[in-house]
Amino acid sequence: MRTVFLSDQGKVRTHNEDCAGVFRNLNGDILAVVADGMGGHRAGDVASSMTIQLFASYWEQTYSMDTPKKAEGWLHNHVQIINERLFKHAGDHEECQGMGTTIVAAICTEQFVTIAHIGDSRCYVLSDEVLSLVTEDHSLVNELVRHGEITKEDAESHPRKNVLLRALGTEQQVQADLKTLILEQGDMLLLCSDGLSNKISAEQMKQVLLSNQEMEQKGRQMIQLANDHGGEDNITLVIVDYFDSAHEGG
Repeated sequence: MRTVFLSDQGKVRTHNEDCAGVFRNLNGDILAVVADGMGGHRAGDVASSMTIQLFASYWEQTYSMDTPKKAEGWLHNHVQIINERLFKHAGDHEECQGMGTTIVAAICTEQFVTIAHIGDSRCYVLSDEVLSLVTEDHSLVNELVRHGEITKEDAESHPRKNVLLRALGTEQQVQADLKTLILEQGDMLLLCSDGLSNKISAEQMKQVLLSNQEMEQKGRQMIQLANDHGGEDNITLVIVDYFDSAHEGG
């Protein structure tokens, strides 16, 4: 597996409240996380950076993630622990009251990938030249779409597009959606904040991922496209490439 993660302030925001990281445990398994923070007085970047740091410290102490059940259990438990840590920090620090963050996290092993998410940061999978969205936004407009009250086209420009129904750290309890997938050699995983997915289409993402550029260049091109389309938000992404080493020339 090859990985890259990039984060950009965008063209409008005065600072970056997104945070991301890719970490390996004692067994070499990968944990990739994207967090998009929110809250006044720069508390959003406190929430997202705390989240990434806590995931990193807990993950680096783990060893074997050899079954999806273990991976799902680990993500479920540590989402609860980190949620409690954020909620307590917000309660103890007046300037952080109301802070929270979205997360999308993926445990990547050679056999499977297990994904957890809360909020509207997303996970896409590229397989056989088809890009699929494998998470479902916890947002007001997505609920309206699901219930047939507005169309997907209406959702793109809805005035309450940024209203989240779920976030990490804002309540005492939170539930992450969990999903395990089997990836094949040559598949790719894309985790991103809504600063990317709101600005470039899945078709554009697919074309960039399928291009012959180096991985970091693919990430930079997607960020450039998001900025070219306005860049009103911070833009963060992680790419995990299940590349076929047999085609690497040894």
